[in-house]
Amino acid sequence: MTDDPVLRASDADRDRVAAVLGEALATGRLTSVEHADRLEAAYTAKTVGELVPLTRDLPDVSVSAAPATVEQQTIDSTFSKTIRKGRWVASRHTKLSARFGALIVDLSEAVLPGREITIEADACFGKLIVRVPDNARVIDEGGSTFGKRSVTGGSEGDGPLIRIVGRSTFSKVIVSRAVTDWNLA
Repeated sequence: MTDDPVLRASDADRDRVAAVLGEALATGRLTSVEHADRLEAAYTAKTVGELVPLTRDLPDVSVSAAPATVEQQTIDSTFSKTIRKGRWVASRHTKLSARFGALIVDLSEAVLPGREITIEADACFGKLIVRVPDNARVIDEGGSTFGKRSVTGGSEGDGPLIRIVGRSTFSKVIVSRAVTDWNLA
């Protein structure tokens, strides 16, 4: 990122600030409310000068040293049950795969890397459950063959946009805000 405060900020500049803010949230330096406010300011910033104050009180984080899984990661469950919950760092594109097993992913406390993420939910003879944050906007662009697909995350909210893609075959895929919506029957 350049030091000239009047230059227009690029998407890469905003993404670098978002990565620093995500790391600060993950390490407990920012509360979730502070993180959400600063992240919103980062993605609406027009100039580099507007980005500088957002990370001024945070330690410098080498974004280039971040693992490759920041942009894309896969969580897989084959002939087993896998649960991912609590505080963890999600990626911009997360592939969820349940093959003859169950995969439960809770994004309600996860550190999300930006204002929009894509969840590729693929299930075959299995069960895949995703819990999204309360303020998330959810768009379902996936499909199902001989299965059940229930996406009730909704399209209202001021939080991140979570795009659900992928296919389920002879499977159950549930995406919701609350555990009570899971309807495991």
